[in-house]
Amino acid sequence: MHLFTCSNCGNRLYFENVTCTRCGMHLGFIPERMELCAIQPTATPNLWRIHDSGVEYRSCANYHQHAVCNWMVRAEDESPFCIACQLNHTIPDLSIAGNHALWHTLEIEKRRLVYSLLRLGLPVIPRDRDENGLAFNFMADSTSPFNERDKVLTGHADGMITINIQEADPAMRERLREELAEPYRTLLGHFRHESGHFYWDRLIRNTPWLNECRQLFGDDSLDYGQALNQHYQQGPPNNWEDHYISSYATMHPWEDWAETWAHYLHMVDTLETAWQFGLGINPMAGDDINAPLQTNFDPYQEATIEALIEHWLPLTFALNSLNRSMGHAHAYPFVLSPTVSDKLGFVHRVVRSQKH
Repeated sequence: MHLFTCSNCGNRLYFENVTCTRCGMHLGFIPERMELCAIQPTATPNLWRIHDSGVEYRSCANYHQHAVCNWMVRAEDESPFCIACQLNHTIPDLSIAGNHALWHTLEIEKRRLVYSLLRLGLPVIPRDRDENGLAFNFMADSTSPFNERDKVLTGHADGMITINIQEADPAMRERLREELAEPYRTLLGHFRHESGHFYWDRLIRNTPWLNECRQLFGDDSLDYGQALNQHYQQGPPNNWEDHYISSYATMHPWEDWAETWAHYLHMVDTLETAWQFGLGINPMAGDDINAPLQTNFDPYQEATIEALIEHWLPLTFALNSLNRSMGHAHAYPFVLSPTVSDKLGFVHRVVRSQKH
């Protein structure tokens, strides 16, 4: 994630800020500029002028009405929603206590996903504009006595990503993490994983990439339901770490792709955050520990997976060491085997192909 600065006073900002804590200026994220900008109100309701350019924008309707979004919409745009909120197909029932807070948390993580997709140059098109586009359902389990078993399953189907809003509840998510023996379970991770299924359909299915994908990840035509049952009955195979990024990735080639895709997004965004903070973790190791740091490193633009991994491994070692010093478990409980690195390299090449 890029670091943002108030264009009025120079104060450092968080991606989610709506006002500057130093000068009090209103803030809005401008997708076209990929910047969080200071904005000033005009005489027209909900029409704002960018502080450093004078260009006019409207705040997203989900901020104007519900205070859950800080992205802006071009003044001439017909949609009341920003590019991220145009992806929403279903939002939680806000008449139910607690749902607004859960939705707010969902929106924060969704915008982090969309930020990465835009930075990578991937197509982000709402499904209501394109039948092959992307949409989100944020839904809750039924509370009706007639639907006691009606559970919302987080998943993807034909461009529709469904997230059970209880995933935004830290206590519930931690309980599921322990029940499912998942050492790393985050809301942002769900968004990234499910987006992997969407982009498999868009970038791999029926494309020249499919054969190479099958060589690396396996035959995606295998029965998914049977694979799911086998995974939960028998667990992952022995020594799965040699070939997969997670135990869940062993379940089916689609899940292997989605887990690897999510991991790739973890890598590029975390690397950008570290570099923006000027973390001087030398990307080399061993005898090359004093090699000069690369000063123009941009993980979202890097040409090779090797360069990303070269920067990534020492950063994760530092993150784990810091966590252990604070008495916490490893922040990064993963191993990048040669096979997993090859899979990440494939994802990287597929993503890079969208820039040309």
